Amino acid sequence: MIRSVLRSEEYRRTLTYIGAAMLIISVTLYLTLPIVALFFRTTPELFFSSLSNPEVQKALWLSLVTSVISLCIVVLVGTPFAFAHSRYTYPGKMIVDTLIDLPLVLPPAVAGLALLVLYGRAGLVGQYLNVFGITLAFTTLAVIMAQIFVASPFYLRQAKSLFEQLDPAYEQTARTLGASPLRVFATVTFPLTASGLLSGAVMTFGRALGEFGATIMFAGNLPGVTQTMPLAVYGALQGDFNNGITISILLVIISFAIMIAVRFFARGKVQDA
Repeated sequence: MIRSVLRSEEYRRTLTYIGAAMLIISVTLYLTLPIVALFFRTTPELFFSSLSNPEVQKALWLSLVTSVISLCIVVLVGTPFAFAHSRYTYPGKMIVDTLIDLPLVLPPAVAGLALLVLYGRAGLVGQYLNVFGITLAFTTLAVIMAQIFVASPFYLRQAKSLFEQLDPAYEQTARTLGASPLRVFATVTFPLTASGLLSGAVMTFGRALGEFGATIMFAGNLPGVTQTMPLAVYGALQGDFNNGITISILLVIISFAIMIAVRFFARGKVQDA
């Protein structure tokens, strides 16, 4: 009787393991096979040939430069914003929380249209800027503005969460020793949250690099001016398909490196804790 029960339990355990293995394999293959297919669609010769194409190089350079600029602006403005937002209570704080998270769920095309309606030549603000000869839409600056709009919540959420979780006792101790608020942040708050902030910054860079919908709506798809790598992939569907494959592979490699970096910084954060 006991032997029969043990066999039955072993049989159920085996079925559970098999079912779990099939589920893991199925989900993993579904998510990775399309990406793997990109690498089988080209050859090293074609890849490096397309990589030397001036249009591909312009798109790559523009994407990297605009993404770095966007990241720097988000970090420089977003860090003090997140710190102040997490440390102080004020009327409408919950509404502000919701508004800064809104771009995460807002369709990118809607975000681009909203930017165009506000900053376009006939926009609510753009029409006044146009009087002074200032044009924002369909320029490289528009690319940066679109990237900041859609990518900044990734950093703001991370920074806000880190500052809220940090024990205020560390900062209070530094203040009792005579440190100024700026010095407390530089010597206590930032070092204790650095790995998490770096993780948020890397995710923000990746989101800015992969932005498509808001960029094409607000900045257009002008080669050498506003055509980032995602837009170049879209344009390649109507021209040199292999260029699109090459740029897609570059984006996959960069995205993979970004995820590795995020996990590395997250592991450092856990070890520090």
